[in-house]
Parts: sequence; C-alpha cells; structure tokens
Amino acid sequence: MHTTRRNFIAKTSLFSGLLGWNFLGSGKPAVKPLAVKKETIYLWEKGSKNDLPTEESERPKIEVYLPQNAKTSRPAILVCPGGGYYAIAEDHEGKQVAELFASQGIVSAVLFYRHRTHQHPAPYADACRAMRLLRKNAAKYGIDTTKLGIMGFSAGGHLASTVATQPELYKDPLDDLASSTSARPDRVILGYPVITFGEYGHMGSKDNLLGKEADPTLVEQLSNHKQVTANTPPAFLFHTADDSAVPVQNSLFFVQACVEHKVPVELHVFPKGRHGVGLAPDDPKLKIWSQNLLSWLANW
Repeated sequence: MHTTRRNFIAKTSLFSGLLGWNFLGSGKPAVKPLAVKKETIYLWEKGSKNDLPTEESERPKIEVYLPQNAKTSRPAILVCPGGGYYAIAEDHEGKQVAELFASQGIVSAVLFYRHRTHQHPAPYADACRAMRLLRKNAAKYGIDTTKLGIMGFSAGGHLASTVATQPELYKDPLDDLASSTSARPDRVILGYPVITFGEYGHMGSKDNLLGKEADPTLVEQLSNHKQVTANTPPAFLFHTADDSAVPVQNSLFFVQACVEHKVPVELHVFPKGRHGVGLAPDDPKLKIWSQNLLSWLANW
C-alpha cells in the first residue's frame, strides 16, 4: 500500500489566502478573514481501471479545504457539484460552497467524480470512496467522525442522496476501505436535487447515468425517495417552485419520505429562481438559503 498511497493520495498543500465569507448576519456579508489550506487527494491509484479519465483533469479526486483554526474536532462536508452526470459544475456548486463552509470552520471537500462516459456505479463508487477517505483521515484533518456530511446540487444531489439512503448499495473491489470504513453520512444537504428517475425526473441525468435503455429495476433502485428509511441521516433541502429543469416535486418526494420514516428534515422552497443558482449571490431573496443552511448546521 505504500506505493499505492504515493500514487493516489497526491497532495498539493498550499494556502489559498484569506476568505471573507460570513452570511450569518443580515445585510452585506461581514469580512471574516480565515486562512485555508487546500489539498488534493486522488481517489484511486493512478493507472487503475477507476483512474482512467478521458482527460487528465478528469481524474477522480477531492479538493479538501482545511480552515486554519484551533479546533481539532470539526464537522466536515463532502460537496458533490451537479452537471447532469455529464459535466462537473465545480465553481458555483463546488469551490464557492467549500469556501463558505471553511469560513465557518467546517472542513469541506469538493468531489470530482467520474461522469459522461462513466455510468453507474462509477460516480457512486467515487463518492463512497471520498467519504471513506475523509473518515479514515479524520485525525489528520481534525474531523469529528460522527459529523461527516454529504451535500449535492442537481445531479450531484442525486449522487449525495444515493449515498445517504443506500451507503451499502455497492462496494468497489478496488476500495480497500470498503470493508472497514463506513461511507454513511451523518447529515445530507440537497440543493434542487434530482431525486426520482420516474415522473418529474430529470431524464438527462438518468440517461447519462444509466443509459437510454436502463434496467427498470435499477431505475426504481435509484429513485432515492423510495429508498429512505429510518436510518437515513437528517436532511436539509432547498428548491425553487418554478425550477423548469428539475421540478420541485423531486424535493417534495424526498421530504415526504423523510416525514413518513420520522427522519428529521428541513425544506425551503422559494417562489422563483432558475435551476443551478448555486449560492445565488445576485438574488437577494434566494441567497438567504445559505443562511438557513448555516443555522441548521449551527447546533452540529
């Protein structure tokens, strides 16, 4: 494992400067300088079948944002950007979100998962591997292993909700942590998520993940509101009522399932807002969703 470790846990330690995010108050964000150390971890051994991207930049990895504060036991959140399982929206649904969490002293990691030509279970295996690596390296990163969450936007929300509801669905043979380290998140955060592959589902995500002639059994399995159980972690969701790409019914289905199984859940539906808004910094009415999220995380 020593050579393997050198290959796929390739670190790029650097300071990304000072962050100025603080959305907990009202009005304009207050400046809150905080140094953040950024590190890249590749998920799989270079050259393995799980590490054969179309382009070098598409190697499965996580970019970890480590707030440089005194705490040694902090929550951590794996962020899964959207992109319809065809691309990775790593900026407005990844980097900016990770910076927001880091400004609040939360460790975060942006997941670059396999997509486009890589169908199920490749993205799921990448997400589970990332969760296990974060949990395995908890002492190194100052992570509380009982406070490891997962977050996803759009198709990334589908990926996050799959891991949250079905953390044991598939164990990749190349994942040496699969038998010893849990991938189950302790909380799940979903922004305008793809939840169902049935009515109201986003067919582009379904086709990219499963193919146009998908097995109906798998379509059912990956309609994640149907997989919620009493063991599903507490959930936070936000959506817009007029989302024309991923209808709000996706979030409503998931929330209804949580309520039925007595899973703690918080939902915020805003009247208007295009799909893929991310933190919505230019929308005064919608951008408060991140304040709501930070309030939900405050007692964690």
